[in-house]
Amino acid sequence: MVEKREKLFDMFSPVSPEEWRAKAEVDLKGADFEKKMVWRTDEGFNVQPLYRGVDIKDFKTIDSLPGEYPYVRGTRTNNDWQARQEIDAADVKEANAKALDVLNKGITSLGFKLHDDFNLDVLLDGIYTDIAQVNFAVCPNKVVEFAKVLVAYLEKKGTADKFVGSIDFNPYKATFKKGKKFEGIAEVAAELLKVVAPVKGLRVLSVNSEMLSNAGAYIYQELGYALSWGNEWMAQLTDAGFSADEVASRIKFNMGISTIYFMELAKFRAARMLWAQIVKQYNPQCDCACKMVVHATTSRYSQTMFDSYVNMLRSQTQAMSAALASVDEITVTPFDAPYKKSDEFSERIARNQQLLLKEESHLDKVVDPAGGSYYIEELTMSLAQVAWKLFLETEDKGGFKAAVESYDVTNAVNASANARFDKVAKRREQLLGTNQFPNFTEVSDGKKALTCCCACACEMEDSAPVLNNKRLASQFEELRQATENAAHTPVVFMLTIGNLAMRLARAQFSDNFFGCAGYKLIDNNGFNTVEEGVEAAVAANADVVVLCSSDAEYPELIPGAIKALNGRAEFVLAGPETDEFKALGVTNFINVRTNVLSTLKAFNAKLLK
Repeated sequence: MVEKREKLFDMFSPVSPEEWRAKAEVDLKGADFEKKMVWRTDEGFNVQPLYRGVDIKDFKTIDSLPGEYPYVRGTRTNNDWQARQEIDAADVKEANAKALDVLNKGITSLGFKLHDDFNLDVLLDGIYTDIAQVNFAVCPNKVVEFAKVLVAYLEKKGTADKFVGSIDFNPYKATFKKGKKFEGIAEVAAELLKVVAPVKGLRVLSVNSEMLSNAGAYIYQELGYALSWGNEWMAQLTDAGFSADEVASRIKFNMGISTIYFMELAKFRAARMLWAQIVKQYNPQCDCACKMVVHATTSRYSQTMFDSYVNMLRSQTQAMSAALASVDEITVTPFDAPYKKSDEFSERIARNQQLLLKEESHLDKVVDPAGGSYYIEELTMSLAQVAWKLFLETEDKGGFKAAVESYDVTNAVNASANARFDKVAKRREQLLGTNQFPNFTEVSDGKKALTCCCACACEMEDSAPVLNNKRLASQFEELRQATENAAHTPVVFMLTIGNLAMRLARAQFSDNFFGCAGYKLIDNNGFNTVEEGVEAAVAANADVVVLCSSDAEYPELIPGAIKALNGRAEFVLAGPETDEFKALGVTNFINVRTNVLSTLKAFNAKLLK
């Protein structure tokens, strides 16, 4: 059989990349190959339509195995990640009951958000801290105080040597959220390391690049700044006299997961590879110190309030990309997080999303299944290069702390967020159910977008820039709720006439366009004359009449439609904005190049009463 198989393959002559491209250019019929087939990413590099073995033959990492330095293929020889759930511990007794419940339902890692009550005898009652992973988020000003309480508790229980978990010490949170600087970072961190010395499995130095991801940072920015953040911990604390092994073993990366599936998969692979090389420069005694521990959380930034069940699809693919990338922990953000405190139902769905990936899809059974994929390996290296460039630029400017306190990081991320908002407004970045294919009949039904805020007691620093934590969908949601709250809902009437295919296509496009603002839409099968269509529109009390036909027929149809309408409604042409059509009296156009958000805002200003 082997011989037959080899002979079969021998029947096919090899095709060079040049031959393939030549054939593709013929099929493109004169269209520019680079424009049609090459994807220019937001990360600043090009992605080709085809990759071959020759493209990765010089990559040194492709010969490494999972668990081997530089850990591009994972830090473990298995892929059994921790399924984590976050729990608000404002009431420690309730938090304990909830924790015990979810542990019995498949959760293996707990994340407690602490407030002022550090009563661990109640909070951790019945929880086997030598088995379950336990993580804590606490105010940075109280992190040392809580660490002492936790260490004392674990020593009392006799589980200090077996405990695995973390304390989220993030001194930059107030700077990012409120513009306030945390004084004495290195000193607090050094004291923290001394306090937790008896608990070897306790990581207390956080790299919370998830904050940047949820503020609109591009993937390369999150990765580059995360590396610089981690290096800041290494530099500060090795300078303070701690060994590289000790410092590295206390760092935990909390990273976001965006909607770009393969890019996120590549991000985590590149992150491990680059971090291993950074730590290596500090001469640790063991390569194991170079392992990156990553907790990944699905994005809030890409979630929507309208058509919120689509959030399940977003978070599922995000969790899948992180799982295939062999991260250590995953938190799936509940689908209703944009507009309410998650309830038992949404938390159960989020929890089961991970369990499905494990128990039904068996993603925990294979380590780095993407290893050797020409495309993924190329993405990994390309992303590593641009992230490394940002890392070096940040280090050249004094390191991460200096970049944060000069607000360079905040400004850079906000600039990226503004660019993404602009893309969403123009539908160059799509949010299903929000700026593309909205559910026309959906209403918010009392939903109100929640705003993310820092729980620290510090006040906002006047005039200091802070991260923009609005979700991508927020502007469209505000637009739609303005329509809902108005006394009158604008009515949009599709005046369909002429070429059947074009009128149907443009009517569908127009429905999709005005549906993003929550307007009432009236479709039609078609009219024999524009006068007939206009009268039907007036009879339907239309506020907007959209002429839907072909470009060839528009010169004949436009004058009659405008004349018949006679200002009784806004006239809109579904088609290109040309000088010819403007000369005929058209002032409102909608097409694929139209800024949907600004156009709908303008209509809201005219029509809402």
